Amino acid sequence: MFQVRIHGRGGQGVVTGAEMMSIAAFLGGRHAQAFPSFGSERTGAPVVAFCRMDDREIRLREPIMQPDAIIIQDPTLLHQVDVFSGLKKDGYILINTTRTFAELGLGEFVKDFQPAHLLTVPASELAMKHVGRAVPNVPLLGAFAALCGLISLDAVQRAIDDKFKGPVALGNKAAAAEAYKSVMGHAKQDEETHHA
Repeated sequence: MFQVRIHGRGGQGVVTGAEMMSIAAFLGGRHAQAFPSFGSERTGAPVVAFCRMDDREIRLREPIMQPDAIIIQDPTLLHQVDVFSGLKKDGYILINTTRTFAELGLGEFVKDFQPAHLLTVPASELAMKHVGRAVPNVPLLGAFAALCGLISLDAVQRAIDDKFKGPVALGNKAAAAEAYKSVMGHAKQDEETHHA
């Protein structure tokens, strides 16, 4: 079973992001579930949502304490909430930011993680560019698909169509695709650098 915990703030589409991830996993032939951690759903308040994916039926219902991947939609949470709690050393970290892990003050923390599992993506900027609102959930979903390879870009696009209509769906699909392609492009560059 692969477990994802998404940290963000109210109004950033954290719960919707988890739902779309589970839809994309389901479309890819996996069992999936998504659920929020209900706290204060005030705009700007820290929010957590969870997504589980497995090839078998999922019977667990409790919050995810030991995630395989963490998605951080708002980097200001890094110094407010223990977002990395329970994360395995071979886990994935995806952060919505234009800064590097070192610039975020996480260089020492992530030094034992696999570099290929660490990713920062300017998701708010991509959302602003394609949708006109800085809601980072969908570009992060595209980036997650590229980072982990558990869901396909095609399934993400179909999950977007499931959630949104018209220009909003089109903008979100473009944002997800750009995030996905930029991550895939970086992975290719890294591979070439290692072989050079």
